Amino acid sequence: MKKLSIIVLVIALAASASLFAAGAEDSDTIVIASDATWPPMEYIDTNGDLVGFDIDMLNAMAEAGGLTIEIRNTAWDGIFAGLKNGAYDAVCSSVTITEERQAEMDFTEPYINAGQILIVKQSMSGVSSLDDMSGMKVGVQNGTTGDFALDDYPDVIRKAYDEVGFAVEDLMNGQVDGVVCDSIVASDFVLANEAYSGKLKIVGEPFTDEFFGIAVQKGNSELLAKLNDSLAAIKASGKLDELINTWLR
Repeated sequence: MKKLSIIVLVIALAASASLFAAGAEDSDTIVIASDATWPPMEYIDTNGDLVGFDIDMLNAMAEAGGLTIEIRNTAWDGIFAGLKNGAYDAVCSSVTITEERQAEMDFTEPYINAGQILIVKQSMSGVSSLDDMSGMKVGVQNGTTGDFALDDYPDVIRKAYDEVGFAVEDLMNGQVDGVVCDSIVASDFVLANEAYSGKLKIVGEPFTDEFFGIAVQKGNSELLAKLNDSLAAIKASGKLDELINTWLR
């Protein structure tokens, strides 16, 4: 009797797995991963909701293109590995298009340009760019293009963090002398975050040209076409510019 029960259980589990796989395969929902730690691009607000420029842009694209999307808050560490193994269909999380990433995944057309820039305390003087930070500690989020950009500044002491917000907190506490991040994120910390209002400043101009795109699995041309068509639609309608003015200026 026990053997029979085990056999029945195995068959039931196999059937359930088959139904689940079929449901995932047949689903028209596009699952998009986003690391919600990058205000104003994607973050969790005081109500616990996932909000930000990228979120509004994706929803506008879904409406324009007749798409059904699900946005999942996903930690940056391993976000691209999850895309590669099929845990979700796309990544939209302030992802800079680079040659290295293009070798591993495909990208939509760019939707915004955000270069790296330096944040320091309002009280700091004599610093107008990273060239003036020799021998000083600069915080970055590990594995981001800001992190990679510091390779060109060997005299700067790099300190990596899991989230850029932790680096900014350490800047306020005097643990680092500056923070490098996307200019859009920098603007949010310096201009929009009440906790840092009047205490931080952006120095110099962005020292990189970096274009954000939505990443999909390499070779997924069907999804890429859908996303590009939807993106083109909100560019043409003026909706993308409207969102830029709402969130980033």
